[in-house]
Amino acid sequence: QLDQIIIHQQVELLEAILGTETSSKYEIKNHLGQRVYFAVEENDCFDRKLCSPLRSFTIRIADNTGREVIRVIRPLRCNSCCFPCFLQEV
Repeated sequence: QLDQIIIHQQVELLEAILGTETSSKYEIKNHLGQRVYFAVEENDCFDRKLCSPLRSFTIRIADNTGREVIRVIRPLRCNSCCFPCFLQEV
């Protein structure tokens, strides 16, 4: 049972040096600091550059054995060419 989780984003060396954003990876830990889940964000470079925090994405959360336990999907709600990154929902 988890009564609290701590989420740490893993920063890639290339991202830190060049300032370019890569697909995000996260460690999800319990209150003792033990990793219980690992999350990876899937999207493409175009979305990261153009829409940044409003981008569409899929986050796959896996347990320590690598088995996917949760999948979070956030598509673009408005796919208009004028407003491609508008009105997001998960």
